Amino acid sequence: MKHSYLLFVFFFGIFSAQKLKVVDSETGSPVPNARILLSNQIIYTNEDGFAPVNSDVASFEISASGYQKEKVRAFSALVKLKPLYKDIGEIKIVDVDIKKLFQDVSKNYHKRYYNEPSLYDVVYKEKKIDNDKLYFLVIAETKLWSKSNEYNFRDGIRKNYDEILQMQLNNVKYMRNMKSDSVFIANTNDFSHEYMGNYFFNFELNRTMTHIKNKDSKYSGRLIFEEGDEQLISFKIKSGAGIEIKGEFKYNKTDKTITYFETHYLQTHYPMMKRKTTDGREYDYQLGDASLIFDFYKKDGMYLPALCKLEGDKYVAVYDGEKHERKFSREVIYNTFAKSNDRGLSSKVDFSKNIWENVPVKEEKDGTILLSEEEQAFINGK
Repeated sequence: MKHSYLLFVFFFGIFSAQKLKVVDSETGSPVPNARILLSNQIIYTNEDGFAPVNSDVASFEISASGYQKEKVRAFSALVKLKPLYKDIGEIKIVDVDIKKLFQDVSKNYHKRYYNEPSLYDVVYKEKKIDNDKLYFLVIAETKLWSKSNEYNFRDGIRKNYDEILQMQLNNVKYMRNMKSDSVFIANTNDFSHEYMGNYFFNFELNRTMTHIKNKDSKYSGRLIFEEGDEQLISFKIKSGAGIEIKGEFKYNKTDKTITYFETHYLQTHYPMMKRKTTDGREYDYQLGDASLIFDFYKKDGMYLPALCKLEGDKYVAVYDGEKHERKFSREVIYNTFAKSNDRGLSSKVDFSKNIWENVPVKEEKDGTILLSEEEQAFINGK
């Protein structure tokens, strides 16, 4: 039976901050997922290009994929980012051996990214869309503890997930679910090796290398922009297993570190398959496209995670003659970082069940959450 529930909890400090908007200097269109690097925390713009930033904040940096970095000396309600290039004619194309580059970064991952126990204040967001209609949204403040800031495959295979990543659920700021009977939801809650791995860039790097090394695979890399130590490189992979991948990444040639990575798995060409829900209902299912984004920043000589984002689009299910096309996203923004110990969290999420079934640990903090117009309308029930 269809039902809905609505939860609003703990609005701390959200409205004390000013709205800062980031736009494209050429078109005036909003720039989503622009990273704002403040002295003591990280914030990202929402889908409308807005972010909550106090008006007394000065000397911060804004960056976004495809744009030049902007150093802001004093608060301004509107910041314009210049595109890296205006048209394809400005791109200087140079071949890059991505296999060699990825292998080097993977081999030296523990040296080039911070690999000690870490504790982060995090904004965690999940969205689900069915037939272009938003039906599930949750935004929460959590803590994340990581033992080494990378995925340990041995612990993952053994399901020792607490040795890799722990979460403490704090304040559930917004939560609304309009339905719970979709065939997409009626599945197992079993935690998986891959689910945990998608939090970590080294897991994705390993998966990408597996596709490159696959028999009969073809791949290419192109340097399309370079400024100082930073290079922007695009890549394409056609795995021998039939999987098509394309993406781009930023590479610091001095530190030999990938600082931004965006990859797209193109999967809609796969045929329909039969699946069953946990309650025995059979339906036709087709894979959609999947995207992952990892963003890092350098602080005190260390590379730390800033953003991890997973998106899915055009996942199709047909049940009783009704077609459902699903989109979903999971976004983790690492607002603050602190060195930790190897003991982990005293109160942690039980990943064997739905995250939102865990009991929150209440903790007040300054707000870093700003809803988009679509999200606000959905929360308001419009």
